[in-house]
Amino acid sequence: MTWGFITCGPNEALVVSGCCYSKPLLVPGGRAFVWPSIQCVQRISLNTMTLQVESPTVYTCQGVPISVTGIAQVKIQGQNQEMLMTACEQFLGKTESEIQNIALHTLEGHQRAIMGSMTVEEIYKDRKKFSKQVFEVASSDLVNMGITVVSYTLKDIRDEEGYLQSLGMARTAEVKRDARIGEAEAKRDARIKEAIAEEERMASKLLNDTEIAKAQRDFEIKKAAYDVEVRTKSAEAEFAYELQAAKTKQRIKEEEMQIKVVERTQEITVQEQEILCKERELESTIRRPAEAEKFRLEKLADAYRTKLILEAEAESESLRLKGEAEAFAIEAKAKAEADQMLKKAEAMKEYKEAAIIDMVLDCLPKVSD
Repeated sequence: MTWGFITCGPNEALVVSGCCYSKPLLVPGGRAFVWPSIQCVQRISLNTMTLQVESPTVYTCQGVPISVTGIAQVKIQGQNQEMLMTACEQFLGKTESEIQNIALHTLEGHQRAIMGSMTVEEIYKDRKKFSKQVFEVASSDLVNMGITVVSYTLKDIRDEEGYLQSLGMARTAEVKRDARIGEAEAKRDARIKEAIAEEERMASKLLNDTEIAKAQRDFEIKKAAYDVEVRTKSAEAEFAYELQAAKTKQRIKEEEMQIKVVERTQEITVQEQEILCKERELESTIRRPAEAEKFRLEKLADAYRTKLILEAEAESESLRLKGEAEAFAIEAKAKAEADQMLKKAEAMKEYKEAAIIDMVLDCLPKVSD
Protein backbone atom coordinates (compact mmCIF):
# COMPACT_ATOMS: atom_id res chain seq x y z
CA MET A 1 0.00 0.00 0.00
CA THR A 2 1.37 3.39 -0.99
CA TRP A 3 1.17 6.29 1.39
CA GLY A 4 -1.30 9.15 0.84
CA PHE A 5 -4.92 10.11 1.38
CA ILE A 6 -7.59 7.37 1.73
CA THR A 7 -11.30 8.33 1.19
CA CYS A 8 -14.61 6.64 1.98
CA GLY A 9 -18.27 7.30 1.14
CA PRO A 10 -21.00 8.52 3.50
CA ASN A 11 -22.23 4.93 4.04
CA GLU A 12 -18.97 3.70 5.60
CA ALA A 13 -16.25 4.73 8.03
CA LEU A 14 -12.43 4.51 7.99
CA VAL A 15 -10.62 3.09 10.97
CA VAL A 16 -6.93 4.13 11.01
CA SER A 17 -4.67 2.55 13.64
CA GLY A 18 -0.92 2.18 14.23
CA CYS A 19 1.87 4.69 14.58
CA CYS A 20 0.98 8.16 15.83
CA TYR A 21 -2.39 7.04 17.28
CA SER A 22 -2.90 5.90 20.83
CA LYS A 23 -6.34 4.73 19.81
CA PRO A 24 -7.85 4.18 16.34
CA LEU A 25 -8.84 7.20 14.26
CA LEU A 26 -12.49 6.97 13.17
CA VAL A 27 -13.41 8.84 9.97
CA PRO A 28 -17.11 8.38 8.96
CA GLY A 29 -17.62 9.47 5.31
CA GLY A 30 -14.42 11.40 4.76
CA ARG A 31 -10.64 11.05 4.17
CA ALA A 32 -7.46 10.37 6.13
CA PHE A 33 -3.67 10.46 5.47
CA VAL A 34 -2.13 7.01 5.90
CA TRP A 35 1.50 5.97 6.12
CA PRO A 36 2.02 2.54 4.66
CA SER A 37 3.57 -0.22 6.73
CA ILE A 38 3.35 1.77 9.95
CA GLN A 39 -0.39 2.47 9.86
CA CYS A 40 -3.38 0.17 9.13
CA VAL A 41 -6.64 1.21 7.46
CA GLN A 42 -9.90 -0.77 7.80
CA ARG A 43 -13.49 -0.02 6.69
CA ILE A 44 -16.78 -0.65 8.46
CA SER A 45 -20.19 -0.37 6.75
CA LEU A 46 -22.76 2.15 7.98
CA ASN A 47 -25.57 0.86 5.71
CA THR A 48 -29.06 0.25 7.12
CA MET A 49 -29.73 -3.48 7.39
CA THR A 50 -33.25 -4.91 7.04
CA LEU A 51 -33.83 -8.01 9.19
CA GLN A 52 -36.78 -10.40 9.03
CA VAL A 53 -37.12 -11.69 12.60
CA GLU A 54 -38.84 -15.13 12.69
CA SER A 55 -40.12 -16.55 15.96
CA PRO A 56 -41.90 -19.89 15.19
CA THR A 57 -44.02 -21.75 17.74
CA VAL A 58 -43.56 -19.54 20.79
CA TYR A 59 -45.86 -20.15 23.74
CA THR A 60 -47.59 -17.09 25.09
CA CYS A 61 -48.38 -16.54 28.75
CA GLN A 62 -51.62 -18.50 28.17
CA GLY A 63 -49.68 -21.46 26.76
CA VAL A 64 -50.96 -20.94 23.22
CA PRO A 65 -48.26 -21.57 20.58
CA ILE A 66 -48.06 -18.90 17.91
CA SER A 67 -45.57 -17.82 15.28
CA VAL A 68 -44.60 -14.18 14.74
CA THR A 69 -42.68 -12.46 11.95
CA GLY A 70 -41.22 -9.02 12.56
CA ILE A 71 -39.33 -6.59 10.30
CA ALA A 72 -36.50 -4.50 11.78
CA GLN A 73 -34.11 -1.93 10.33
CA VAL A 74 -30.76 -1.60 12.13
CA LYS A 75 -27.48 0.15 11.44
CA ILE A 76 -24.12 0.96 13.00
CA GLN A 77 -24.28 4.50 14.38
CA GLY A 78 -21.55 6.54 12.68
CA GLN A 79 -22.30 9.95 14.18
CA ASN A 80 -21.63 8.90 17.77
CA GLN A 81 -17.89 8.29 18.32
CA GLU A 82 -18.40 6.07 21.35
CA MET A 83 -20.99 3.87 19.65
CA LEU A 84 -18.87 3.74 16.49
CA MET A 85 -15.84 2.70 18.59
CA THR A 86 -17.93 0.02 20.30
CA ALA A 87 -19.15 -1.26 16.91
CA CYS A 88 -15.53 -1.37 15.67
CA GLU A 89 -14.54 -3.38 18.71
CA GLN A 90 -17.43 -5.80 18.14
CA PHE A 91 -17.65 -6.09 14.34
CA LEU A 92 -14.48 -4.74 12.70
CA GLY A 93 -13.24 -7.31 10.22
CA LYS A 94 -16.65 -9.00 9.99
CA THR A 95 -18.80 -9.01 6.88
CA GLU A 96 -22.17 -7.30 6.72
CA SER A 97 -24.00 -10.64 6.71
CA GLU A 98 -22.23 -11.66 9.91
CA ILE A 99 -23.24 -8.40 11.56
CA GLN A 100 -26.85 -8.94 10.38
CA ASN A 101 -26.82 -12.47 11.82
CA ILE A 102 -25.67 -11.23 15.23
CA ALA A 103 -28.29 -8.47 15.31
CA LEU A 104 -30.98 -10.91 14.04
CA HIS A 105 -30.36 -13.41 16.83
CA THR A 106 -30.43 -10.66 19.39
CA LEU A 107 -33.75 -9.30 18.06
CA GLU A 108 -35.26 -12.78 17.77
CA GLY A 109 -34.47 -13.50 21.40
CA HIS A 110 -36.07 -10.28 22.60
CA GLN A 111 -39.08 -10.90 20.33
CA ARG A 112 -39.62 -14.37 21.83
CA ALA A 113 -39.28 -12.96 25.32
CA ILE A 114 -41.94 -10.32 24.68
CA MET A 115 -44.24 -12.94 23.08
CA GLY A 116 -44.00 -15.10 26.22
CA SER A 117 -45.05 -12.18 28.43
CA MET A 118 -48.20 -11.29 26.52
CA THR A 119 -51.46 -13.00 25.58
CA VAL A 120 -52.48 -13.85 22.04
CA GLU A 121 -55.26 -11.30 22.23
CA GLU A 122 -52.85 -8.56 23.28
CA ILE A 123 -50.41 -9.39 20.50
CA TYR A 124 -53.20 -9.72 17.93
CA LYS A 125 -55.23 -6.73 18.96
CA ASP A 126 -52.52 -4.33 20.11
CA ARG A 127 -49.69 -4.76 17.62
CA LYS A 128 -48.42 -1.26 18.31
CA LYS A 129 -47.83 -2.12 21.97
CA PHE A 130 -46.00 -5.35 21.05
CA SER A 131 -43.80 -3.56 18.48
CA LYS A 132 -42.99 -0.82 20.98
CA GLN A 133 -41.88 -3.28 23.66
CA VAL A 134 -39.67 -5.25 21.24
CA PHE A 135 -38.18 -2.00 19.92
CA GLU A 136 -37.36 -0.66 23.41
CA VAL A 137 -35.86 -3.90 24.76
CA ALA A 138 -33.83 -4.64 21.59
CA SER A 139 -32.58 -1.06 21.34
CA SER A 140 -31.25 -1.08 24.93
CA ASP A 141 -29.36 -4.29 24.23
CA LEU A 142 -28.05 -3.56 20.72
CA VAL A 143 -26.83 -0.09 21.66
CA ASN A 144 -24.19 -1.81 23.76
CA MET A 145 -22.90 -3.26 20.49
CA GLY A 146 -22.88 0.12 18.76
CA ILE A 147 -25.99 -0.77 16.71
CA THR A 148 -29.08 1.45 16.54
CA VAL A 149 -32.56 0.01 15.91
CA VAL A 150 -34.07 2.40 13.37
CA SER A 151 -37.55 0.78 13.34
CA TYR A 152 -39.42 -2.40 14.19
CA THR A 153 -42.80 -3.55 12.86
CA LEU A 154 -44.86 -6.67 13.55
CA LYS A 155 -45.48 -8.20 10.14
CA ASP A 156 -47.48 -11.39 10.76
CA ILE A 157 -49.01 -13.59 13.49
CA ARG A 158 -49.81 -17.26 12.88
CA ASP A 159 -50.80 -20.31 14.85
CA GLU A 160 -51.13 -24.00 14.02
CA GLU A 161 -53.89 -24.77 16.53
CA GLY A 162 -56.57 -22.58 14.96
CA TYR A 163 -56.68 -20.34 18.01
CA LEU A 164 -56.59 -17.15 16.02
CA GLN A 165 -59.19 -18.54 13.67
CA SER A 166 -61.43 -19.43 16.60
CA LEU A 167 -60.75 -16.05 18.10
CA GLY A 168 -61.62 -14.52 14.81
CA MET A 169 -64.72 -16.68 14.49
CA ALA A 170 -65.82 -15.73 17.98
CA ARG A 171 -65.09 -12.15 17.23
CA THR A 172 -66.82 -12.50 13.90
CA ALA A 173 -69.84 -14.06 15.59
CA GLU A 174 -69.75 -11.33 18.20
CA VAL A 175 -69.45 -8.75 15.50
CA LYS A 176 -72.27 -10.35 13.52
CA ARG A 177 -74.37 -10.52 16.68
CA ASP A 178 -73.60 -6.94 17.46
CA ALA A 179 -74.26 -6.13 13.84
CA ARG A 180 -77.67 -7.84 13.95
CA ILE A 181 -78.44 -6.17 17.25
CA GLY A 182 -77.16 -2.91 15.94
CA GLU A 183 -79.16 -3.38 12.77
CA ALA A 184 -82.31 -4.19 14.77
CA GLU A 185 -81.65 -1.26 17.08
CA ALA A 186 -80.90 0.89 14.10
CA LYS A 187 -84.14 -0.19 12.42
CA ARG A 188 -86.01 0.35 15.69
CA ASP A 189 -84.40 3.73 16.15
CA ALA A 190 -85.04 4.49 12.51
CA ARG A 191 -88.73 3.58 12.88
CA ILE A 192 -88.94 5.58 16.10
CA LYS A 193 -87.17 8.47 14.46
CA GLU A 194 -89.39 8.10 11.40
CA ALA A 195 -92.47 8.12 13.64
CA ILE A 196 -91.13 11.12 15.56
CA ALA A 197 -90.18 12.78 12.31
CA GLU A 198 -93.62 12.04 10.87
CA GLU A 199 -95.25 13.36 14.02
CA GLU A 200 -93.06 16.43 13.88
CA ARG A 201 -93.79 16.74 10.18
CA MET A 202 -97.55 16.51 10.79
CA ALA A 203 -97.28 18.94 13.69
CA SER A 204 -95.16 21.23 11.56
CA LYS A 205 -97.57 20.84 8.66
CA LEU A 206 -100.54 21.54 10.95
CA LEU A 207 -98.72 24.53 12.41
CA ASN A 208 -97.76 25.62 8.93
CA ASP A 209 -101.32 25.18 7.67
CA THR A 210 -102.56 27.10 10.71
CA GLU A 211 -100.08 29.87 10.05
CA ILE A 212 -101.04 29.84 6.37
CA ALA A 213 -104.73 30.03 7.31
CA LYS A 214 -104.01 32.86 9.73
CA ALA A 215 -101.94 34.61 7.14
CA GLN A 216 -104.70 34.06 4.54
CA ARG A 217 -107.28 35.38 7.00
CA ASP A 218 -105.16 38.40 7.85
CA PHE A 219 -104.57 38.91 4.14
CA GLU A 220 -108.29 38.73 3.36
CA ILE A 221 -109.08 41.13 6.24
CA LYS A 222 -106.39 43.53 5.16
CA LYS A 223 -107.42 43.12 1.52
CA ALA A 224 -111.07 43.87 2.43
CA ALA A 225 -109.97 46.92 4.42
CA TYR A 226 -107.74 47.98 1.54
CA ASP A 227 -110.60 47.40 -0.94
CA VAL A 228 -112.95 49.53 1.21
CA GLU A 229 -110.30 52.21 1.48
CA VAL A 230 -109.59 52.01 -2.24
CA ARG A 231 -113.30 52.19 -3.11
CA THR A 232 -113.73 55.08 -0.66
CA LYS A 233 -110.77 56.89 -2.11
CA SER A 234 -112.02 56.10 -5.61
CA ALA A 235 -115.51 57.42 -4.79
CA GLU A 236 -114.01 60.49 -3.14
CA ALA A 237 -111.77 60.98 -6.13
CA GLU A 238 -114.70 60.52 -8.51
CA PHE A 239 -116.87 62.91 -6.48
CA ALA A 240 -113.99 65.36 -6.26
CA TYR A 241 -113.52 65.00 -10.01
CA GLU A 242 -117.21 65.62 -10.68
CA LEU A 243 -117.21 68.52 -8.21
CA GLN A 244 -114.12 69.95 -9.80
CA ALA A 245 -115.66 69.42 -13.24
CA ALA A 246 -118.83 71.22 -12.10
CA LYS A 247 -116.75 74.02 -10.63
CA THR A 248 -114.76 74.18 -13.82
CA LYS A 249 -117.95 74.29 -15.87
CA GLN A 250 -119.34 76.98 -13.55
CA ARG A 251 -116.14 78.98 -13.90
CA ILE A 252 -116.33 78.49 -17.66
CA LYS A 253 -119.93 79.69 -17.66
CA GLU A 254 -118.98 82.64 -15.46
CA GLU A 255 -116.12 83.42 -17.77
CA GLU A 256 -118.46 83.12 -20.73
CA MET A 257 -120.96 85.42 -18.97
CA GLN A 258 -118.14 87.82 -18.19
CA ILE A 259 -117.12 87.64 -21.82
CA LYS A 260 -120.72 88.24 -22.87
CA VAL A 261 -121.00 91.13 -20.38
CA VAL A 262 -117.75 92.56 -21.69
CA GLU A 263 -118.94 92.05 -25.25
CA ARG A 264 -122.32 93.60 -24.37
CA THR A 265 -120.57 96.44 -22.58
CA GLN A 266 -118.38 96.92 -25.57
CA GLU A 267 -121.46 96.80 -27.83
CA ILE A 268 -123.21 99.34 -25.59
CA THR A 269 -120.09 101.47 -25.64
CA VAL A 270 -119.97 101.16 -29.40
CA GLN A 271 -123.69 101.95 -29.61
CA GLU A 272 -123.21 104.93 -27.29
CA GLN A 273 -120.34 106.06 -29.45
CA GLU A 274 -122.52 105.57 -32.51
CA ILE A 275 -125.35 107.51 -30.81
CA LEU A 276 -122.93 110.26 -29.92
CA CYS A 277 -121.67 110.24 -33.46
CA LYS A 278 -125.22 110.34 -34.77
CA GLU A 279 -126.15 113.10 -32.32
CA ARG A 280 -123.10 115.00 -33.38
CA GLU A 281 -123.96 114.32 -36.98
CA LEU A 282 -127.57 115.38 -36.30
CA GLU A 283 -126.29 118.39 -34.42
CA SER A 284 -124.08 119.34 -37.29
CA THR A 285 -126.42 118.45 -40.15
CA ILE A 286 -129.95 119.17 -38.81
CA ARG A 287 -130.14 120.95 -35.45
CA ARG A 288 -127.73 123.72 -36.17
CA PRO A 289 -129.09 124.39 -39.65
CA ALA A 290 -132.62 124.20 -38.18
CA GLU A 291 -131.72 126.63 -35.43
CA ALA A 292 -130.12 128.90 -38.01
CA GLU A 293 -133.18 128.58 -40.16
CA LYS A 294 -135.40 129.22 -37.12
CA PHE A 295 -133.39 132.28 -36.27
CA ARG A 296 -133.63 133.44 -39.86
CA LEU A 297 -137.36 132.76 -40.00
CA GLU A 298 -137.87 134.46 -36.64
CA LYS A 299 -136.10 137.47 -37.97
CA LEU A 300 -138.08 137.28 -41.19
CA ALA A 301 -141.28 136.95 -39.17
CA ASP A 302 -140.32 139.87 -36.97
CA ALA A 303 -139.51 141.88 -40.02
CA TYR A 304 -142.73 140.83 -41.70
CA ARG A 305 -144.74 141.59 -38.61
CA THR A 306 -143.01 144.89 -38.23
CA LYS A 307 -143.73 145.54 -41.87
CA LEU A 308 -147.31 144.56 -41.44
CA ILE A 309 -147.60 146.66 -38.31
CA LEU A 310 -146.03 149.55 -39.99
CA GLU A 311 -148.20 149.05 -43.03
CA ALA A 312 -151.18 148.66 -40.79
CA GLU A 313 -150.29 151.76 -38.86
CA ALA A 314 -149.65 153.59 -42.05
CA GLU A 315 -152.80 152.37 -43.56
CA SER A 316 -154.61 153.11 -40.32
CA GLU A 317 -153.14 156.51 -40.41
CA SER A 318 -154.19 156.90 -44.00
CA LEU A 319 -157.42 155.11 -43.67
CA ARG A 320 -158.67 156.17 -40.34
CA LEU A 321 -161.91 156.36 -41.86
CA LYS A 322 -162.14 152.63 -42.08
CA GLY A 323 -162.08 152.55 -38.38
CA GLU A 324 -160.16 151.00 -35.66
CA ALA A 325 -162.03 147.79 -36.13
CA GLU A 326 -160.54 147.08 -39.49
CA ALA A 327 -157.12 148.14 -38.27
CA PHE A 328 -157.44 145.95 -35.26
CA ALA A 329 -158.56 143.09 -37.48
CA ILE A 330 -155.62 143.55 -39.70
CA GLU A 331 -153.27 143.77 -36.76
CA ALA A 332 -154.77 140.66 -35.18
CA LYS A 333 -154.46 138.84 -38.42
CA ALA A 334 -150.81 139.82 -38.69
CA LYS A 335 -150.13 138.73 -35.16
CA ALA A 336 -151.83 135.43 -35.81
CA GLU A 337 -149.81 134.83 -38.89
CA ALA A 338 -146.63 135.79 -37.07
CA ASP A 339 -147.39 133.40 -34.23
CA GLN A 340 -148.10 130.68 -36.72
CA MET A 341 -144.76 131.27 -38.35
CA LEU A 342 -143.02 131.16 -34.93
CA LYS A 343 -144.66 127.86 -34.13
CA LYS A 344 -143.59 126.52 -37.47
CA ALA A 345 -140.03 127.64 -36.78
CA GLU A 346 -140.04 125.86 -33.42
CA ALA A 347 -141.31 122.70 -35.04
CA MET A 348 -138.45 122.79 -37.47
CA LYS A 349 -136.19 121.14 -34.86
CA GLU A 350 -138.15 117.92 -35.25
CA TYR A 351 -138.32 118.00 -38.96
CA LYS A 352 -135.88 116.56 -41.37
CA GLU A 353 -134.08 118.38 -44.04
CA ALA A 354 -136.79 117.68 -46.66
CA ALA A 355 -139.51 119.03 -44.43
CA ILE A 356 -137.45 122.11 -43.63
CA ILE A 357 -136.79 122.69 -47.32
CA ASP A 358 -140.47 122.15 -48.02
CA MET A 359 -141.39 124.69 -45.34
CA VAL A 360 -138.86 127.15 -46.61
CA LEU A 361 -140.17 126.79 -50.15
CA ASP A 362 -143.67 127.19 -48.84
CA CYS A 363 -142.75 130.36 -47.06
CA LEU A 364 -140.77 131.96 -49.82
CA PRO A 365 -143.79 133.18 -51.83
CA LYS A 366 -145.20 134.83 -48.75
CA VAL A 367 -141.92 136.54 -48.00
CA SER A 368 -141.67 137.78 -51.54
CA ASP A 369 -145.14 139.23 -51.17
